[in-house]
Amino acid sequence: MREEFSRSDREKILRRTCAVVEKQYFDPKFNGKDWPAMVSAGKQAILDAGEPSDFERAMHDLVRGLGTSHTGFFHQSVNRVPGRLAICATFRKFETPEGLRWMFQDVHEGGPAHRAGIAPLDILMSLNGRPIAPPEQPMFPMGTTASVTLKKANQSEATASITIPNPRTRKQPYAEARAVSHRRLDGNIGYLKSTIFPGLLGIDVSRELDAAFAALSDCDRLIVDLRGNLGGGLGLLRLMSHLAPGKIPIGYSVTRKRAERGFNKESLRRFDWIPSTKLAIPLVALLHAGRDGSVLLMTEGLGPKKAHGRIVLLVNEHTVSAGEMISGFAAENKLATIVGSETAGRLLGGTGFKVGHGYLVILPKAGFYTWQGKSYEGHGVTPDVPITWSPEAARDGKDNQLEKAVEVANSL
Repeated sequence: MREEFSRSDREKILRRTCAVVEKQYFDPKFNGKDWPAMVSAGKQAILDAGEPSDFERAMHDLVRGLGTSHTGFFHQSVNRVPGRLAICATFRKFETPEGLRWMFQDVHEGGPAHRAGIAPLDILMSLNGRPIAPPEQPMFPMGTTASVTLKKANQSEATASITIPNPRTRKQPYAEARAVSHRRLDGNIGYLKSTIFPGLLGIDVSRELDAAFAALSDCDRLIVDLRGNLGGGLGLLRLMSHLAPGKIPIGYSVTRKRAERGFNKESLRRFDWIPSTKLAIPLVALLHAGRDGSVLLMTEGLGPKKAHGRIVLLVNEHTVSAGEMISGFAAENKLATIVGSETAGRLLGGTGFKVGHGYLVILPKAGFYTWQGKSYEGHGVTPDVPITWSPEAARDGKDNQLEKAVEVANSL
């Protein structure tokens, strides 16, 4: 239950939020936006908001106006979490006889939506008894059971109860699907699906990736499926390290403080190793504690693999954050042929800052750039072989994007 707060409290929260944005936001030019003018234009509606939910939406709209990913305003009760994070599923707009609705697209194995029996092509008709349609985004309360009404691919209606777990952290709330899966396709092609990189250091997911690559080590070609990848922590370094035999630079993140002071990318603190055991976490913490968050990422040098030179990355418009870092790295170094649709352009990581009464402002503290200085924030990675997902093919039991990836892999 949220505590009641007054107009004066709302003004204090707004003031604290502005102070955080002005001090912590990675870009001193506020992504080209007139931040003071934005605050001035939205202030009255924020202070007049009678209900906590109205106040939260108004504050969220203000901060989102900066136009960067992982930027927003939320209450720690995590009552409004996007579907891709809360239930491990993505949506696309779809025209139905009832009008424009949300269709499930990526439904990750092991996630809350998948466990509830939801599948790609299902149409979301209502959420917790209330009709929902674009442009309103489906938002889900974590730590609860959400009731949804669906229209299935055969046009029958169904209901489902989605059990949504409590988040491990309320500063970055998300549910976890199966992080890594793999199988063999015809033609001795390996297939590896990566949905998320859980954990800050990614020790567990790195082990899963190692096991998957070992199981597929004798495959002539490899498809790495990053469609709908939710992002996550430093486990992405292990996947990138499996794409390149030697130690090569990936890219670098730069905080606002370092950007204003000036920097040489070669001299940034390096991160080029994921420990094999959690016993090493105190050592890693000691090496990086209290330092500026600017860092240079390098691959670990895991050695050559049979499929090197014949790798395909499969991406879509829901591939975000870490998935885009991997795609940009592979494109820049010509380590893979990229197939699918342009990624989301949501590359920046967000950090939560408390601003009072249980509220958090989420902001990117650092910009990320490839080694050649390219940023994919705001415009994603463009595939070498563009192909959009076809619901019509999916109704026939086909994955047209994966079929194209197999075709490309066989041509390498």
